[in-house]
Amino acid sequence: MPQLSSVSVYQFKVTLRDSKPPIWRRIQVRSDTTLYKLHHTLQVVMGWSDYHLHQFVIHGVYYGTPDPEFDFEVKNEKRVKLNQVISGEKEKFVYEYDFGDSWKHVILLEKILPLDQEVAYPICLAGKRACPPEDCGGIWGYYDFLEAIQDPKHPEHDEMLEWVGGSFDPEEFDLDAINEEVKA
Repeated sequence: MPQLSSVSVYQFKVTLRDSKPPIWRRIQVRSDTTLYKLHHTLQVVMGWSDYHLHQFVIHGVYYGTPDPEFDFEVKNEKRVKLNQVISGEKEKFVYEYDFGDSWKHVILLEKILPLDQEVAYPICLAGKRACPPEDCGGIWGYYDFLEAIQDPKHPEHDEMLEWVGGSFDPEEFDLDAINEEVKA
């Protein structure tokens, strides 16, 4: 384990690829965070439910949960810390969630900061817009979903609203609720 003095804070901007207007979050995590723990943090701050497979692609290397049934090399995310694979500001990598819907997130290391002993990491600092609902068909399916729920005359309007639980506000973002869930 790195010495406390060698641990820093990575500030990331996480943007859902192809979302227009952008769906994004700004988070801070310790540099000694494993990719496995980062995955769980991303699930919470984005609003996903961790129902599907995921992977990170960093400098052309795939990280996730290795499965001997797949003929594809994936490094074990539980054994890799951020500071072992990312070290410089402005570096980017990809986090993909749900290989069917292919929710790709671009993760940009905005800043490397000193560790603040008063802050409980990880923490979400800011963000915009609600996360799309699980299983809505990827970003393009999400746009179809929004079109349906926003037009009462759309043939799938009622069905989509019922499927999502009665209502959905694409602009909703509750920072306090997200950070409460991150702490839990």
